[in-house]
Amino acid sequence: MTEKRSGRWWRRLFGGSAPTPLDPSRADLVVVASCFDDVEACSVTLDRAASTTPPWRSEEQAVLRHHLLLPGEHVTDAIAVAGQDDYVEATAGPLADTPPVAPGHGEDLTVLILQRVQVLDALHCSQERSRMAGLAQRRGGRVLGWDALQPDPAAAESA
Repeated sequence: MTEKRSGRWWRRLFGGSAPTPLDPSRADLVVVASCFDDVEACSVTLDRAASTTPPWRSEEQAVLRHHLLLPGEHVTDAIAVAGQDDYVEATAGPLADTPPVAPGHGEDLTVLILQRVQVLDALHCSQERSRMAGLAQRRGGRVLGWDALQPDPAAAESA
């Protein structure tokens, strides 16, 4: 049994605490990965993000954000449905280079950013990306892309 697995077993058995969840309102969060290309796999994006600055750190929690474009009358419902999976509307934080949004055909289109904290890997990122595509499509919208934020390691070193 690996040390990591045995540590989880030990905490479950004897009531040790889980790591403190990442606070999505932290001022030192930076975009460490982003994808606004429908055909790029999450694994490709995350592999690239691991070798950029600041790097995505696979073993640490991240704020995963999905950028959706929805008709205004469906925004509240989308937030409620996504909330069942612990997503909340993002109201602050740095933005990735989101491509410009073309105006709709007389529609009231709204950019909605949904976020949640999780340890991010390619499989779960892909599953969440698909889930968000279904959420947006059922409401007459679409997904623009996703990004992930983690604390800036350079900010921690200078503190």
